[in-house]
Amino acid sequence: MNQTELINYLREHPLVLAPMAGITDRAFRSFMREMGCGIVVTELVSATGLKYSSEKTKKLMEFGADQHPVGIQLFGEELEHLKYATQVVEDMGADFVDLNFGCPVPKVVKKGAGSAILRDLNQVAKVFQAVKSATTLPVTVKVRTGWDELSKNSSEVAHIAYEEGLTWMAIHGRTRAAGYSGRADWDYIAQVKKHSPLPIIGNGDIATAAQAVSRLETSGCDAVMIGRGCLKNPWIFLQAKNLIRGQTSEIERDFLDVFNRLEAHVSAHNPERLVLLQLKKFAAWYSAGYPNASHLRKTLFTTQTLPELKQRILDFFGPLGALTPQDTSNEPFLMGGHG
Repeated sequence: MNQTELINYLREHPLVLAPMAGITDRAFRSFMREMGCGIVVTELVSATGLKYSSEKTKKLMEFGADQHPVGIQLFGEELEHLKYATQVVEDMGADFVDLNFGCPVPKVVKKGAGSAILRDLNQVAKVFQAVKSATTLPVTVKVRTGWDELSKNSSEVAHIAYEEGLTWMAIHGRTRAAGYSGRADWDYIAQVKKHSPLPIIGNGDIATAAQAVSRLETSGCDAVMIGRGCLKNPWIFLQAKNLIRGQTSEIERDFLDVFNRLEAHVSAHNPERLVLLQLKKFAAWYSAGYPNASHLRKTLFTTQTLPELKQRILDFFGPLGALTPQDTSNEPFLMGGHG
C-alpha cells in the first residue's frame, strides 16, 4: 500500500485504534479490527531493543493478516538504530512505520526519545530523514501538542513532517508536562489541522461514539484515534461507524459474546496464565460505571482459574442487558497509555 492508497484508506475508515503500551498487542488489535476499527498500530517498540535482537521486543511487533493495514510504532534516540528497526518493519510486511514522539514516560524521555524529541526541531527533521531513507513504506508520526504549555509546536512539526515526506501526523491533545491530567485540547488540534499541509489524526478523551463523530466533524481532522474509550466500551468503533453512516448508534451489547471473542484471540497467542490475566484486566475495564464494579474488581484479582473467572464474568455481566454505565472517564485505573 503506497502513501496515496494509505491516506485514502484512512479517510474512508477514519476510526483508528490508538497504540497503548501493554494493551494493544496482537490479540487485542485483531479483536478491535473485528469490533470495527479501521487502522491499528502496535504499542511502542524500542529501536534499540530490535538492534540488539530482544525477543520480547520482537514479540510486540507480531501481527496477523486480519490486521492490515497495520503500522509498527518505533521509538528511540539513535538514528542508526531507528534505520535498522525501520528495515525490520518493512521486512516483516507491515503497511507503515509509525514514529512515537508522544511517550511521556520518564525512562523513555530521559534518553531523548518519545516526547523529548519535540524540544529539538532539528532532531525531529533528522529522525524523519533517517527513517524515510531506510524504507519504501509510508512513514507516520504521533506527537503531543508540545513539551509544555509554553512550547506547543505541533504546527511546526507538521510542516517538517510534510517537507520530509511523511504520510500523516496524529496529535494527542496534551503536552508532555500535562501527562494524562486535564482535558485534551481539541481547539489546538483543530488549529493545527487548519494550517497543516498533511493529514491530521486527532486523539484524546474520546469516551463515546458520539464524541468520536463530533470531534471528527468539528476539528476537521482526517480521522480520530480512540484509546481508553474502547477499554470501557468495546462497541465504540461499531457505534461510531453507524453514526457516520447516519444510522443510530444503538446496537445489541452482549458482553458474554465480547468475552468469548476476546478469549479466542488472546488464547491463540498466549499461555493460559496470560489469558487469565488479560481477561481479568478487560473485565475490570469493561465493568467501569456499572453497579458493584469496585466489588467485582476486588474479586477478579483473587481468582485463580479460568473456569472460576468465566463464572464471575457471567454472574456480573450477564444480567446487565442494556443498562447504561455511569461516566467514569476520570477514574485513575483508566488514565494510562503512552502517547
